[in-house]
Amino acid sequence: MEHFKTIAIFQYPAEYAVLQLLFDQEGIRYVFQNETMISVFPFYSNAIGGIRLQVHIDDISQAEQIMKDFNNPSNLKIV
Repeated sequence: MEHFKTIAIFQYPAEYAVLQLLFDQEGIRYVFQNETMISVFPFYSNAIGGIRLQVHIDDISQAEQIMKDFNNPSNLKIV
């Protein structure tokens, strides 16, 4: 795990479900730490520091760009 870096922290699995799909589509190497523990004990999220998204150091820039594009819905238009 020395080649992975934490780039985001989430409280609950539902917060990153779509992001996980986008990473899979792009072939980004990632892992969510504490995911199972929080699935079993959701109220422990704050106590153990949340679910940490760790991305391989070679994929960090691409992962950050995907997260930026996902958080900026400028390509969506209200009709």
